[in-house]
Amino acid sequence: MTGDEIARILFLVLLGTALVGWFITENRASLGKTARMAAAWGMIFLGVIAAVGLWGDIRGTVLPRQSLIGGAAIEVPQARDGHYYLTLQINGTPVEFVVDTGATDMVLSEDDARRAGIDPGALTYGGQAMTANGAVRTAAVWLDSVSLEGITDTDVRAVVTDGGLPFSLLGMGYLRLFGRIEIEDGRLVLTR
Repeated sequence: MTGDEIARILFLVLLGTALVGWFITENRASLGKTARMAAAWGMIFLGVIAAVGLWGDIRGTVLPRQSLIGGAAIEVPQARDGHYYLTLQINGTPVEFVVDTGATDMVLSEDDARRAGIDPGALTYGGQAMTANGAVRTAAVWLDSVSLEGITDTDVRAVVTDGGLPFSLLGMGYLRLFGRIEIEDGRLVLTR
């Protein structure tokens, strides 16, 4: 520890001692009640620290995410909004997709394409796709690598849309690479 760190710790100890001393002096008539309240607040404080430290485990239980099962299958729980979300590594960048079996292609939003190293401004938007919000222009691209829970594919075709899509869609262009797609009991299972 450096001298500054020791000085800070010493200051905090002295400040804490002064606060505890003041608290005891002010509440000496009801010291038992004060001790119980201090213990209760201490337990709340420790509980908050434990919750923060264990948040990754808690989140995995409360909000389960995709997981690899049996070596060649990915299980995805249904989200509260009824959709299935998968996070794929596109050219090494994590991109969250909404699974859309009605979409022909893997569709990247402009923002997700940019994050994956594709310049949407340099693309030729020669295609067109129909969405719930109308027609949008699309540009075909080839992705160097697409990884899902350790299953990696190279040279995967996708399209980038200029239609202001707020999220990327995982359509049949990618899903067809799996031998089996099952939706049952609020779970989507993709098996190679």
